[in-house]
Amino acid sequence: MTLKIVAAILFLVATLTACGEKEASSPKPDGGTMQWDAPPEMTIDTDTEYLVTVETTHGTMSGRLFPDAAPHAVNNFVFLAKQGYFDGLVVHRIVKDFVLQSGDPTGTGTGGPGYTIEEDPIPSDLNYVKGTFAMANKGTPGSGGSQFFITLDDLTGRLPKQYALFGVLDEGLDTVDKINDVETNVGPSGEKSSPAEDVRILKVTVEERS
Repeated sequence: MTLKIVAAILFLVATLTACGEKEASSPKPDGGTMQWDAPPEMTIDTDTEYLVTVETTHGTMSGRLFPDAAPHAVNNFVFLAKQGYFDGLVVHRIVKDFVLQSGDPTGTGTGGPGYTIEEDPIPSDLNYVKGTFAMANKGTPGSGGSQFFITLDDLTGRLPKQYALFGVLDEGLDTVDKINDVETNVGPSGEKSSPAEDVRILKVTVEERS
């Protein structure tokens, strides 16, 4: 691996961290951005199958979540999805052949739900294959909130296991490819990852099967 490639990967990892959430201040029950003072109570059942569907402006993706491997991340994602938190949010970051990132109600890469969740260690048998759901964070364990990313390529061995891995797509990888092909501009951070067109999550639905 050349030094140029190593440097590029380190930059991408740093920007995944930089796009984590800053903790918000207070609840807004008046129809504004949904915020909470504390993370949701643990309500998921590890014996239940959680199937997720993500409808976007560029197609639909569906897969399954990993409540056994990542209970905190899955519990949080299911809670937010049921609140309609993700519906209508922009995909604010696309790095070609790397990740798409969303879950920020401000669309800036710095927003979140007002709380952070406990970090889930990643089991050794799970890797960042193409279509993986994982939590973004602020660079330290337990600093994630609502922002998540989906891998646009197989990043096994390329991305350090520093981001809780909580699900994977089974269908809709053609949608992943369409989003991967979206033109991007250089953003404020200097990274070429700001979508040149509107890419948005229309709705996230989670179905529970016992």
